[in-house]
Formats: sequence, structure tokens, C-alpha cells
Amino acid sequence: MELERIFGEVLRKHRAAFGISQEELAFLAGVDRTFVSRIERGIRQPSLRTLIGLGKALKVSAADLVLETEKLFLDSLNSK
Repeated sequence: MELERIFGEVLRKHRAAFGISQEELAFLAGVDRTFVSRIERGIRQPSLRTLIGLGKALKVSAADLVLETEKLFLDSLNSK
């Protein structure tokens, strides 16, 4: 699976667990709702500043979002 899509799934999972909509996450992170949608679909990737803002909004570190993405991506490569 593509790295971008995996990050999108990780973000969506954390947003759902936090119980907020894309619109709420976008507001809290200071970005547009359509940008959150594009990230979750793997179409766009956040800048470092946005990544930190998303993590802050979700009460999870940006590093944890990246680590989870990295683990899933490497697992997907190893399973091929």
C-alpha cells in the first residue's frame, strides 16, 4: 500500500477515536476541511507544521503519527 494512503488511514483512525469530524479537526489544526479530506484519502501530505498541528489537535504527538505510519508501511512491504 502507498505510504500516503497509510498515513491517511492512521490520521482517520485517530480522528475517529477522538470522536471529531474532519471539519472539527481542520478547525483545531488551522487548516481547511478539504485538506484534511485529501490527507485522509492519500492525495495530499501535510507539511511538518501541519503535521504537528494535527497531532496537537488530536492530543497525540506528530512523532507517534509518523511512527505508526512507518510501522504499517514497513509491515506492508514485508508481507509482499
